[in-house]
Amino acid sequence: MNLKPNYLMIFLLCAIFGGAQAQNNAALVSPDGHIKIAIAITDKIRYSVSCNSDPLMVNNSLALMLKNENLAMAPQLISSKTSSVTTAIKPYVALKYATVQSRYNQLLLTFKGGYAVEFRAFDNGLAYRFITSKKGNIEVLDEEVGLNFPSAYDLHVQQPAGFKTSYEENYSTVSSAGWDTKMSTLPLLIDTKKQYKILVSESDLSDYPCLFLKGNGQNAVRSTFPKVPLAFGEDGDRSLKITKEADYIAKTSGKRSFPWRYFVITTSDKQLIENTMTLQLASASVIKNPAWIKPGQASWEWWNDAAPYGSDVNFESGYNLETYKYYIDFAAKFGLKYIIMDEGWANSTTDPYTPNPKVDVHELIRYGKEKNVGIVLWLTWLTVQNHMDLFKTFKDWGVKGLKIDFMDRSDQWMVNYYERVAKTAAENELMVDFHGAFKPAGLEYKYPNVISYEGVRGMEQMGGTQPKNSLFLPFMRNAVGPMDYTPGAMISMQPESYSAERPNAASIGTRAYQMALFVVFESGIQMLADNPTLYYRNLDCTEFITAVPTTWDETRALAAKVGELAVVAKRKDKKWFIGGITNGAEPVRNLQLDLDFLEKGSSYTITCFEDGINAGRQAMDYRKKTFKVKGGDKINIKMVRNGGYAAVIIPD
Repeated sequence: MNLKPNYLMIFLLCAIFGGAQAQNNAALVSPDGHIKIAIAITDKIRYSVSCNSDPLMVNNSLALMLKNENLAMAPQLISSKTSSVTTAIKPYVALKYATVQSRYNQLLLTFKGGYAVEFRAFDNGLAYRFITSKKGNIEVLDEEVGLNFPSAYDLHVQQPAGFKTSYEENYSTVSSAGWDTKMSTLPLLIDTKKQYKILVSESDLSDYPCLFLKGNGQNAVRSTFPKVPLAFGEDGDRSLKITKEADYIAKTSGKRSFPWRYFVITTSDKQLIENTMTLQLASASVIKNPAWIKPGQASWEWWNDAAPYGSDVNFESGYNLETYKYYIDFAAKFGLKYIIMDEGWANSTTDPYTPNPKVDVHELIRYGKEKNVGIVLWLTWLTVQNHMDLFKTFKDWGVKGLKIDFMDRSDQWMVNYYERVAKTAAENELMVDFHGAFKPAGLEYKYPNVISYEGVRGMEQMGGTQPKNSLFLPFMRNAVGPMDYTPGAMISMQPESYSAERPNAASIGTRAYQMALFVVFESGIQMLADNPTLYYRNLDCTEFITAVPTTWDETRALAAKVGELAVVAKRKDKKWFIGGITNGAEPVRNLQLDLDFLEKGSSYTITCFEDGINAGRQAMDYRKKTFKVKGGDKINIKMVRNGGYAAVIIPD
């Protein structure tokens, strides 16, 4: 880490704020000089943000309301400290880059009353957080995150009916000038209708509720938070009802740093795909020796209803020992590290210690070990909460990870539950995949055994998952962290002809689209959701899919338009993979890709899967091609509506 004086930080900006006192103004500029944060310390702490001198947000406000005082109301500045930082971050689970270069200018404003506000300016955005230094515990009644816009913006939002949400709602677009209905989860994406987009999210979330945003109908956005639950009632086998809430959003240590509120500012949609801000602001890993954490692909039985069939299936398929051994054999054949055993492996959803006798999980763990395939077991969060000693038990059994489901809440208690689970799982060398979850917010870097989160409208929604919604994911949900979307459908349909259900589950989008998802979407554990029988019958597709890594050394966005088009190239060692997906807005999209990411003049072999001539109507149609390219060449690709493109490039 390199710390040095920051000569770009300016502290005399009277002209910006008119009558404000000079000593109560401050500014912070990104290392490249393009992004500027102008801070006014008057009756409140306010800040405005510009990029290339274009105002993007004006007179934003921030405050932290405690039980007996309002921090940042009539603030009295004691000191300010500036620094510049350049550091290299090497995430253990590298979803975009093996090494992330983080460079920012920092301003720490310390105020009377035992608190400070820290701002950071990056070349691609900004972040701030509160830091308190108070004795004992404090009750946080609310936090003000106020955003104000100079003109009407379009906001891409995900709007649940309330705080009980699994973050699986479809995206919608609202105008900042009139939005005053449902709140939105994070991330939220702001389209300024100029060249700029702003991705809003949070990082280093710990012992505090998730942030939600809502409009006030007057071109401004404000924060809202779930309250702390105090009492619970029964609500079936996988959840609890909240029967009593506190009047505060958090009860926490008075000496702490609070979550980062960050804003990624882009001039190209490609930059959203390449974003690593959550990582850059997250706490460092606390796992000293993470070698046991092994990202990889997994076969999953739920989506296809555990229903392999055909001449090689000489047993009654279903949730039983023979079927799971078949999945293990499939995983072993194609080098998949895991199989997921979803609901049904145990005799009861509430008893994690008594396996279903038809399944015989102990024999499957033994058989999987023989085949070098690990077992990941599904559980409800409530069962885990009621049996926190199960982590040691599962380690003793030889289980490799847990898929924990149905949290559907984002209050302080539940945020703390995630961290308790991550910590206890790490102590027992178990990975965790959170389903029914909120979005990633840094825990996955503090505890890299948190290998993925759902928190997405994924393929389990069958016909309810359409490319017109999924084309927002690379720019929003996946831009803030790993995403367990569960791709890999071998039965593909266009939306007007969709009709399918388990065991013959199908997806909307072409076959090439489904294959491309393995390159475009990022998850530390990437599912193959379909039936092994169909993967065997589509061998060329399966061989490509199972060769796609789950971690990457380098990511390049090649073409991007939010909600419409995403094409990325990703490198692992010396191999490059390309994935492209598009929505249904145009019958055909023809693109030219520049292979300037390859070593200039060197020779490569590319094998690609592209939409076939009839894929616009018969989504199963695809063409496989192999040809030679050189670094610096340009290639033409075609994607039909709801289509895709997938390729691997190998040096000769």
